[in-house]
Amino acid sequence: MTSGGYDPNKHPQGGQQYPQGGQPDPYGQQQPQYGQQPPQDPYGQQQPPQYGQQPQYGQQPPQYGQQPPQPQYGQDPYGQPYPQQPQYGGQPGGGYGGQPGDIGTRIGARVIDHLIVGIPVSIIILLIFGFSNTGQFINGAVVSLALLGYFVGMETTQGTTLGKKMLGLKVIAPGGAAKIDPETSLKRNIYVAASIIPCVGGLISLGLIIYMIISTSQDPNKQGWHDKFAGGTQVVKA
Repeated sequence: MTSGGYDPNKHPQGGQQYPQGGQPDPYGQQQPQYGQQPPQDPYGQQQPPQYGQQPQYGQQPPQYGQQPPQPQYGQDPYGQPYPQQPQYGGQPGGGYGGQPGDIGTRIGARVIDHLIVGIPVSIIILLIFGFSNTGQFINGAVVSLALLGYFVGMETTQGTTLGKKMLGLKVIAPGGAAKIDPETSLKRNIYVAASIIPCVGGLISLGLIIYMIISTSQDPNKQGWHDKFAGGTQVVKA
């Protein structure tokens, strides 16, 4: 207490009062009292928490070293699986329009077709020309042309033959086209025309048939050399 009743702790510097404790704020700002809310941002936004401050109730702090979930193999970043790439043949798993026919069924269908066409035509030719050398040559040529016309006509109009239809098979055009054209059908059945060659035609045709069976059985999509020669035809289950 000084003379005149003036107390410097109550009236410092022009009448400004010090906060409780008697210590001034070095920046000239009033310190918040105990229990008061922290100052707000002048633009109305709440200040972010300071270092070491606990997150608000209901918020989970990230763990140290934790990485965000990575997309699994085969999925894009949005969680959708990538589409599988189709295998050779057009459809995933092989085949343009179905499961490839097995080699045994295809051989059986060829045998049925040859019997359906070959037996009636041979009987007619032999009745006309007999069993002479001329008759046998004409018989081989006519039967070969009849078989070739039969395969091309049935495949281009029906997509199958009588033998294949009986055993549940059909022919698919290259690339999975809806209809096979005559040129493509002619190429895949060209082995039949080899029988027209005198003397050795039968042996050539037999050799091509054996090669057809081997190449078909070894191919993953059951496409023989004749299918690939025709641009990629395929025999599948109907």
